[in-house]
Formats: sequence, structure tokens, C-alpha cells
Amino acid sequence: MKAIADDLRKTVKEALPLLVELDEEVSARPLAPGKWCPREVLGHLIDSASNNHQRFVRACFREDLVFDGYDQDAWVRFQRYREASWRELVELWRSFNLHLSWIIEGISPETALRARSRHNLDQIAWRTVSSEEPVTLEYFLRDYIDHVRHHLASLSRAVR
Repeated sequence: MKAIADDLRKTVKEALPLLVELDEEVSARPLAPGKWCPREVLGHLIDSASNNHQRFVRACFREDLVFDGYDQDAWVRFQRYREASWRELVELWRSFNLHLSWIIEGISPETALRARSRHNLDQIAWRTVSSEEPVTLEYFLRDYIDHVRHHLASLSRAVR
């Protein structure tokens, strides 16, 4: 799992210059009418890290990959990310993802590659998988990183 952990670390390292460059004022402007601002996008990625932290750890102690979902928009609104400090959000996102990379690195290949026939990645994954198709924790880990990259790309396009 070292390669996946390193991929997450690399994603964080590559994103930091863009995130640090963004100032407080720009980070509070919506990316488009009716869309989240950069603070809310990063807040959503913090929420994703928080929810997936538990999922990744729990997956190591059970046979299925069935996890609770969450209402992303409600979480972003409730936590008032639009009003939060951009610098503090960047640091929280960075730290949380580095911690996740540490966890991922410690997952055994047997655990990560074991096919799980019972899952709800048809509902909670970024790139969903049919509930009829077995899936691995490795897939879910990579899906998490792809989700992070997707949102970082939207931030990158918005600030350039």
C-alpha cells in the first residue's frame, strides 16, 4: 500500500503551492453562481477525509465495505466553511491527508486486495461500482485519491 500512500502524499505536496497562494478574499468567492467557494470545496475535502478515515480503518476489521453516507451540502453549510480561515482549512486538509497516507501505508496487501462482495460503493464511492460486482479496499482507496484530485483540479482552474 506504500505506492497508494505515496500517491496521496504526492497529491498533497503538489496541491499545497496553489492552495497557499490563494488569498483569503479569493477563497471566499464562489467558483460559479450557485456553486461552492474554494473554502467550501476544501471543507468538503476535509469532510471526505474525515468520513473516509473511519471507513478505511473499519474496512481492515470487517468483511464488507458497507458504510454510512453523509449529506455533503448539509455538512458544508453546517460547518460554515465559507466563513472559516482559508489558512486553517489548508493546514487541516494537509494534516488530515498526511495522516490518511500513514494509515493507508499500514494496510496489509491481503486486506487491501481481498474481494468484498458486500459493499455500498454503488452509493458512496466517487466512481461508483455496481453492488453486484465485488470490490476491494484498494479500489476504494484509489477512488478517494481520484476524488481529491478532481476537486483540486476545479480549484486550480478557478484561480488561474
